[in-house]
Amino acid sequence: MGVKMLSFILNGEKTVVEVAPSDMLVDVLRDKLLLTGTKKGCGKGECGACTVIINGEAVNSCMVPALKAEGAVVETIEGIGRPDKLHPLQESFMDHGAIQCGFCTPGMIMSSKALLDKNPAPSREDIREAVSGNICRCTGYVKIETAVSAAAKQIRESR
Repeated sequence: MGVKMLSFILNGEKTVVEVAPSDMLVDVLRDKLLLTGTKKGCGKGECGACTVIINGEAVNSCMVPALKAEGAVVETIEGIGRPDKLHPLQESFMDHGAIQCGFCTPGMIMSSKALLDKNPAPSREDIREAVSGNICRCTGYVKIETAVSAAAKQIRESR
């Protein structure tokens, strides 16, 4: 089958890209749109490194055929902060030592952002559940939970 045009909103910008029907979203983001913040880990939806937000839901982009994003609103790690003004989650992960090797961090932050967008005052259990699909081999989860809790508080206080 030939290529198709995929049109969607990516990090607030209308985006149109040629994709093959067999392309997965993670590959389109990384290889065609050069957004390499989304990591490709296991390629089986088990590690969460490729987590992005589609229409408000955290999803494993390695499990999403790219054409399923047609007309969707997609957020990647590149879309939630700027180098001169990081998102509170990005700041908090750094402040609380929740970043070690950094490979899982984009996926953790995207899962956490999807949570905070829906629940601005999550419990530790809520946070644990939200990041349960993201594997971190370096930090363990206590620092990540602390970072998400602190970011949630900062976001609430800034409103």
